[in-house]
Amino acid sequence: MIQVKRIYLPPQEGDGYRILVDRLWPRGLSKEEARIDLWLKEIGPSNELRKWFGHNDKKWIEFKKKYRKELEEETKQVLLHKIARFEKEKGTVTLLFSAKNTDHNNAVALSELLNEA
Repeated sequence: MIQVKRIYLPPQEGDGYRILVDRLWPRGLSKEEARIDLWLKEIGPSNELRKWFGHNDKKWIEFKKKYRKELEEETKQVLLHKIARFEKEKGTVTLLFSAKNTDHNNAVALSELLNEA
């Protein structure tokens, strides 16, 4: 099972394997507080796409299209397979994000893609 969660929420047992999927480290959070198992910053959207999107709800559909296009790159495909492998091994994978917008962010877009497979 792939799920998403804001990294500022306390870790829970049901989180399973916790992967931070943001390119930037969450502001004001120590590595100890984050309690992540893996930081896959390379899977996050490019800086250009991230800045263009700016968590603007009106750009959500276009953001997902552009982000999926970036995820077609060979190096990103390797990371997607890595996440899928962790899901098989660990049972539950939680994709962590720092955005305030809990409905429209890269972790949600990424989970949608992974859940389609």
